[in-house]
Amino acid sequence: MSCSGETVEVSNEFIQIKPMILEQLKKAKYGVSDHGTVELCHWTKKSFKDDGQCYKHKFYGISTHRCMEFSPAGMFCENRCVYCWRPMEFYSSLEMPSDKVAPPEIIMSNLMEERKKLIMGHYGDPKSNKEKLDESLLPSHYAISLSGEPTMYPQLPELIKYLKKLPATKSIFLVTNGQEPEMLQRLSDEDALPTQLYLSTNAPNAEIFDLVNRPKYKDAWKRWNTSLELLAELDTRTVLRFTLIKDYNADEKLIPEYARLINRANVHFIELKSYMHVGRSRNRLEYTNSPDIFEIRHFSDQIVKQSGMYSIMDESEMSRIVVLQNQNRFIDRVISSYLDTN
Repeated sequence: MSCSGETVEVSNEFIQIKPMILEQLKKAKYGVSDHGTVELCHWTKKSFKDDGQCYKHKFYGISTHRCMEFSPAGMFCENRCVYCWRPMEFYSSLEMPSDKVAPPEIIMSNLMEERKKLIMGHYGDPKSNKEKLDESLLPSHYAISLSGEPTMYPQLPELIKYLKKLPATKSIFLVTNGQEPEMLQRLSDEDALPTQLYLSTNAPNAEIFDLVNRPKYKDAWKRWNTSLELLAELDTRTVLRFTLIKDYNADEKLIPEYARLINRANVHFIELKSYMHVGRSRNRLEYTNSPDIFEIRHFSDQIVKQSGMYSIMDESEMSRIVVLQNQNRFIDRVISSYLDTN
């Protein structure tokens, strides 16, 4: 499949997001470079004002204001998840040709400049902590997620190794939908695993997987299961990220099936999070599809009982998320400095 859809085109040397879509992304406060995107998340902006930090700080010690959330594949994804609040309606291509993608150095240099432009607007806010703003200009944590599916970017191993070499880097998180298990294997083989690898886990069986994720690949469930089984072997911190949606995948009757998947993956942490009725997901779901924190707690308790190897580690009531920790594969929850030991 080529890059000649409605979203992207090959202009000059690299894949480009088309001008009409680019304009809409800019209005939504995204920074864009070639096929990469960057954004200041809600919690980063709150942190600038000393008004709270995201759950990654509470759970793992990540510095919120020095976190750079970005994607090297902003408009590329193999799924059309019903809960996605990103601009997935713009996705139109399932291929990033290796000879048409921008290399890591160019992507990161340009996206960092775009991120600085987004930060500069906050210096005029009297509520902003100027010291934090100054520090935020040099990221210490990278969250490779945002829009699109980052494992579709063919130079992802080189990108992660590039980030590791930057003097200020302390940690790198990668979130994947599991549709590119060969890329996950490449990251391992090429010594390019992130500090923490997340696998989006939204279904215990193929039927619900298709309902929630609306995949484009016919063998999507098989691909996801291959990725799941890799997590038990990869030499890095691993997480299953549940997004629970009422009337879709949050029925308590499904917990035995979830528990079997969890035991196969043997990950270090499980994050069970409520679907939040925000962004473009409001076009597909209702507010009533969003579980409250009490329902998330109950679901988490049942997972703990049926898995037999996890305990409740922490929670964030505001974000409606509970995190479980593997007692059989125990690892310190706080990340002090990834590069000190890698």
